[in-house]
Amino acid sequence: MARKIFGNTDGLAALELEGLEKLYTYQTPPERIVGDTLGQRMCALAHTMARQVGVLIDRRGQVTHVIVGDGNEIFLPDVGRLRTSKGRLRGVRLVHVHLKGEGLNDDDLTDLARLGLDLVCALTLQMGRPFQVHIGHIIPTREGEIVHDVRPFEVLEPLMWPATAFAADLIIRDLETQLSRVRPRAKMVGARESALLIHVGPESQLEADDRLDELAELARTARVEVLGRVTQRRRQPDRDTALGSGRLKEVVLEAMATDASVLIFDHELSPSQMRGVARETEMKVLDRTQLILDIFASRASSRDGKIKVELAQLKYNLPRLSGRSDALSRLAGGIGGVGPGETKLEVDRRRARDRIHKLEQALKRMTQNRATRRGRRQRNGVATACLLGYTNVGKSSLLNALCKSQIFTENLLFATLAPTSRRIRLPEGLDCVVTDTVGFIRDLPKELVGAFEATLEEAMEAEVLLLVADASHPQLEAQLQSVERILHDHGLNEHPHLLVLNKIDAVTDFATVRELAQHRNAISTSTLDRRGILDLMEALEELLQAPPRRIGGPPETETWSPRD
Repeated sequence: MARKIFGNTDGLAALELEGLEKLYTYQTPPERIVGDTLGQRMCALAHTMARQVGVLIDRRGQVTHVIVGDGNEIFLPDVGRLRTSKGRLRGVRLVHVHLKGEGLNDDDLTDLARLGLDLVCALTLQMGRPFQVHIGHIIPTREGEIVHDVRPFEVLEPLMWPATAFAADLIIRDLETQLSRVRPRAKMVGARESALLIHVGPESQLEADDRLDELAELARTARVEVLGRVTQRRRQPDRDTALGSGRLKEVVLEAMATDASVLIFDHELSPSQMRGVARETEMKVLDRTQLILDIFASRASSRDGKIKVELAQLKYNLPRLSGRSDALSRLAGGIGGVGPGETKLEVDRRRARDRIHKLEQALKRMTQNRATRRGRRQRNGVATACLLGYTNVGKSSLLNALCKSQIFTENLLFATLAPTSRRIRLPEGLDCVVTDTVGFIRDLPKELVGAFEATLEEAMEAEVLLLVADASHPQLEAQLQSVERILHDHGLNEHPHLLVLNKIDAVTDFATVRELAQHRNAISTSTLDRRGILDLMEALEELLQAPPRRIGGPPETETWSPRD
């Protein structure tokens, strides 16, 4: 009975197919990587057909698969995408013929790591006969520790055919013994995914590291464990895969070495780039915008917040619904133009657009209601201040310290997703309502601008803006510039404001912070030991009383309550 030949068999003659089928009959001794007769017949067939020929050999020396490719590469059959289990190899080795004298390439090594093959071997030719033997294997351990190298394998020096000195059975047995001794990596508690972070762009390595630091914090907020980072400096991202095909293969290898399941890009990927990366890597792919949207979706609790997040997600995903072009969205048929109607893709797009319209109308009504309540607030005559700043600089903790409340705080980006207000009494008896707001972030995704509208509305109506910054953050100045840029873009740069340098308990470079505080006339505070809190209240009261105070009042949020 004929045995199946895997791969590209188009155009092969009957005698060539018969020769390929006969490869199943050759036995390889356990100690040899490939038997003499089998290796010679493979090379003769590859030379005659001008195509790569390969076999998968099990540990008993039997050929389980015969594969034929083209002149440049070979395509393995589906033998499972991942290793059978931790501490075990696949139980088969790949032996194939390279026609151009080259050794193992990235595709060979990717298959080795991805499938957990026992070994991978490439035979090179000389006059149609075996010449050199190139062998690679997985690196399971190094001194008993898990290896986190970008390339989790070793390529041996080429051996001359027939490579009888290479004891395949002993090498494979030793590799599995080492694999069984690998200590499991300690995992992040509560992690939902594990990821590699990727930055592609013209920025310097220092700038790229800063951006990846922030991306790592976003990942931690989304309960994603970061296992590695990849940077590539290039003027423009690749049109199809952002990184380029060669670098992308290296990323796949690193992902397999670290057991990462997700690739997260620092910049926004186009729909075609996201599809290209997913197709080439067979991994889950996210960009920075999608990660932030996921964080907002998982943490939004108010109706307003949920609607804004859903709207942002729909606008982000709409152009990423792949399929036929809009020009062919409806196919006209014969008389009367009656055709097959809308495709499922077009139904999905239409429903998404309808949902977007419905959500936008709901947000308009909410905006009108907020405007009505602000009108009432202006007639009540209570002073108002607004806490603004980068995300995770301690705005909620500062509000808790000012009014001794219990607003939710956590060392995460975007712990606050909706404005929250509290009334405080300042040292000389002036009542003031202080509003905590959603933190800003640099390169704010355009899909999320709507989620910050309530924050900006509060800022526009407040009499004083308290610009809160993390004094201990290494990118303090950059974060301040990002916030001030957003305020300038919305006409808030001339608003009365006071800079608050928070978290001074964690500061190591006091000279720099002291210089900034003097230069910007800032107040330094700590919510842990309450340093500077009274100074902040006095400075706020002075600012509120100095100019003719605009009319204000208690905000409209449900979370507002008088101070106990």
